Amino acid sequence: MSTSDTTPRAPLDRIGILGAGAWGTALAATARRAGRGVTLWAREPDVAAAITHDHVNPDFLPGIVLPEGLAATTNPGAVLDAADAVLLVTPAQHVRTVCAGLAARWPAGLPAVICAKGLETASGATMGEVLAETLPQAPCAVLSGPTFATEVARGLPTAVTLACADRALGEALVHGLGTATFRPYWTDDVIGVQVGGAVKNVLAIACGIVEGRGLGDNARAALITRGLAELSRLAVAMGGRPDTLRGLSGLGDLMLTATSMQSRNYSLGVALGQGRTLTDILGARRSVAEGVHTARAVAAMGARLGVDLPISEAVDAVLNAGADLDSTIQGLLSRPFRAEPDQSAVGAGRGVAAPPDAC
Repeated sequence: MSTSDTTPRAPLDRIGILGAGAWGTALAATARRAGRGVTLWAREPDVAAAITHDHVNPDFLPGIVLPEGLAATTNPGAVLDAADAVLLVTPAQHVRTVCAGLAARWPAGLPAVICAKGLETASGATMGEVLAETLPQAPCAVLSGPTFATEVARGLPTAVTLACADRALGEALVHGLGTATFRPYWTDDVIGVQVGGAVKNVLAIACGIVEGRGLGDNARAALITRGLAELSRLAVAMGGRPDTLRGLSGLGDLMLTATSMQSRNYSLGVALGQGRTLTDILGARRSVAEGVHTARAVAAMGARLGVDLPISEAVDAVLNAGADLDSTIQGLLSRPFRAEPDQSAVGAGRGVAAPPDAC
């Protein structure tokens, strides 16, 4: 279906959500506030029971009272049976497994909204490509933007991007999920939105390292700015639009994630900068910092497409190749001086066929 198709869709009154971590639970609360029926899948029986009976998720959203009528189940198939659209809110590295496990039961035409931010480490695939391989019968959309789950769960004002190549479906999802304080903005640039959501996590780790190492606010501002440039280069090379990366799912998400200790990726970078080991940091956490897994895939994608990604490559080297932190920082600071914008990078990746994306 083309983006010019304006055929109205039936209202999306029932929302299924796969994944009851902090973000999945926050989206479930938002959908209930929008007046939708919601069924939420939790892997852990105690989490499902707490959500259904006590209206709380103490493991992932402590201190937040959830709306009445929000039900959770440990049966993922039950989510499909009671939904007009399903939000995929599992960690990016588990999306393939979850979707493949439900493929035989997934009804043709039931939309899947990707809410995970990352590239698949093993294949380098976007989540849209993973969905196309595992659930080809599911129309696809992507929800991304500057969001901390706790604030969304509390009903604080939030704006996000809803990417969908099918405009009618995209607008139906906007109206199905939107409230006065949760405001989705539709775009058809599905690739750009996915790249923004994935790469900003890697850049946030870098910004955290700058903070943890005591390199100053000037350095962090420079890193965010140059990181946005490298993020945009990769998105364009993959078929996205540069204007998308100046919006909520690019600059907005990067600014939030790269400046606050609420960010799992930024706080992980701070701990690395302070001298803690990655193994030690991850061992003390229950939540997932997607940038740890995505860094390798982003660096590999840049190499494959011939796109210069010095910050992402440096983060990958520190996380996955045992590179010395101070030597890596010095390497970045020793790069040749360039013009702004870097004329040698304009059009980087052009002429390379963008990978297909079913969204």
